[in-house]
Amino acid sequence: MRRLDHLLKRNKEWAAAITAEDPEFFTQLSKQQNPEYLWIGCSDSRVPANQIIDLAPGSVFVHRNIANVVVHTDLNCLSVMQYAVEVLKVKHIIVCGHYGCGGVQAALGDQSFGLIDNWLQHIKDVTRVNADKLKGLNSQDQLNLMCELNVIQQVKNVCRSSIVKNAWDNGADLSVHGWIYHLDNGVLDELVEAVTSN
Repeated sequence: MRRLDHLLKRNKEWAAAITAEDPEFFTQLSKQQNPEYLWIGCSDSRVPANQIIDLAPGSVFVHRNIANVVVHTDLNCLSVMQYAVEVLKVKHIIVCGHYGCGGVQAALGDQSFGLIDNWLQHIKDVTRVNADKLKGLNSQDQLNLMCELNVIQQVKNVCRSSIVKNAWDNGADLSVHGWIYHLDNGVLDELVEAVTSN
C-alpha cells in the first residue's frame, strides 16, 4: 500500500503554523460551526472555495459536484442545502461555476463517458433550452457561454427548491448568488445579482 506521509506531514506543518498565529484557533473552531455562506461549486480541484474567497476554515459550508449542478432529485445536494439553511442558518447561497469546466465541455459533445452521462444530461438540457444563444459561436465561445448559462440555471434551481422557497416564506434572511470563476486569473464575476425572494 502506498502511504501519503508527505500529506500528513504538510497537515502537521499547516496546523502548527495556524496555531502559532492564533493559539485558540482550533479550540474555537471545534466548538461550533457558524458559517454565513453555502457554496455550491464544481468538484474541479482548481476551484477551492475557501481559498478563492480568502476565508478561513469554518466560514463556508461547501457542496461540490461535477459542474455545480443542483437537481431536485439529488438528495445529497438537497440535504446539504437543508442543513445549511435550516440548521446553520446561512445568509447566502453561492452557486459558483468556472470557465473551462470539463463537465460542461463533456456535455457539449457527443462522446459517451459511462455513468456520468446521466449527470451530464442535466447540462445537456440547459444546452438544448439555450440552443439559439449558442448557434454560430465557435467552440470556445460556446463553452464559455454554457459555463455561464449553467450557473444561471442552477441558481434558478436553488431558488425553486422547496428548501429555499420555505425559508423565504418563513421570512429567512437568505440570498442566492450566481458567480463564475476565471481559472486563468483567479477572479470571480457575478452573473446573477442576489435573489432574495420568490
